[in-house]
Amino acid sequence: MTRSDTARQLWSIALPAMLTNVATALFGLADMWAIGRLGDAPAQGAVELGAKFMLGLLNVFNFLRTSTVALTAQGSGRGDDGAQGATLARAMAVALGIGALLLMVMPWAIPLGLDLLEASGPVRADAQTYVAIRYWAGPVWLANCVLVGWLIGRRHLRYVLCVEIAANLVHIALDLLLVLVVRWGVAGVASATVLSELLKFALLAAVVVREGAAREALAALRIRATWARADLLRLFALNRDLFVRTLLLTGAILLFARSGAQAGPVTLAANGILFQLFMLATLLLDGFESAAQVLCGEAVGAGERRRFDAAIRAALVWGGVTGLAVSAAYALGGARLAAAFSTDPQVIAATGDYAVWLAVLPLLGVASFVFDGVFVGAGWTRAMLGTMAAALALYLAMLAGLAPLGNHGLWAAFAALFGARAAGQALVLPRLARRSFSVS
Repeated sequence: MTRSDTARQLWSIALPAMLTNVATALFGLADMWAIGRLGDAPAQGAVELGAKFMLGLLNVFNFLRTSTVALTAQGSGRGDDGAQGATLARAMAVALGIGALLLMVMPWAIPLGLDLLEASGPVRADAQTYVAIRYWAGPVWLANCVLVGWLIGRRHLRYVLCVEIAANLVHIALDLLLVLVVRWGVAGVASATVLSELLKFALLAAVVVREGAAREALAALRIRATWARADLLRLFALNRDLFVRTLLLTGAILLFARSGAQAGPVTLAANGILFQLFMLATLLLDGFESAAQVLCGEAVGAGERRRFDAAIRAALVWGGVTGLAVSAAYALGGARLAAAFSTDPQVIAATGDYAVWLAVLPLLGVASFVFDGVFVGAGWTRAMLGTMAAALALYLAMLAGLAPLGNHGLWAAFAALFGARAAGQALVLPRLARRSFSVS
């Protein structure tokens, strides 16, 4: 396979994934824009804090998506359709179990989470309203993770893209209706998210049924081999490492939100706007992570080292070029873009003060996103967890050391977290590759 072939395959996965991820980011951006039209900084801060709470609660279970992508892609590399159906059955069973558990602990999870985020006063009251509504969509979100991961692992990203666009258009329309017309405020933002998540599940399920995957998964449910101890242990080992790694990353994000909340509602709202714009860049660049997951997973399944190395090189090169372009765009227009998400003069001024970090983070973070895809696709989740733990230790040290710099110190520590992750993964990758391909 030539370099141009590898690049073509990379972009055939990365571009639809990038567009899908950008569509996903519209959820948060639409919420912040709609609530920002009210000119109420505490309400905007409450949506930011509530969104961080839900991110912290649900994002730790994103392993359902990533492990499903990896195992499905490896099954595809081996040409094993049965293994792909079994992967869908196992992952959906896990998602349903976690969803039921989340609903059981809901009465305790919400007040505890808001306490940990140190929400108080009107911000806490509005955040409580937001989370109490949006929480009910949690189990649906988990099921959507599985369905999206399975479709990505089979390279059906165009279907995923169409579903995301449809769900987000509905979400934006509901934001406009419920927040700005009906005047439900924070409750309108949360309700729009719940309804659009339900629509997304219905559309994804329809695609899976049309593909015949539902029949494969139902058949796999009845086969004893699907629940073989070795396969279950492999699934739980992947999920365990990814869960803990995501828990650490989510903890870092929640620490970021908590530090912003301690600085007051204006800084909290400004950080929320900038964070959503950073998430837009992250989800754009994350397309290369998805491509690396699929291509590296297929290469490992097929036992082809040369194909594996070519996929890494292509993802790093094109990811780096795209990251540079995003950083340049934010350097030129990031402050003006951030100002459009609020009508509060103090919040607008604060976003301008800290907008420089929008230009730093995409270029610094893209390598860590690509390596995440490589490590997940190859099944190196234990090493991925170890590098994340080391990067988190540096992040915590920098939070303490840079505290005198205020909010700039907070953003600097957050940026260092991504750089340290990439550096650690680059150091251990050659040894892991030699071990994985030593047999072949």
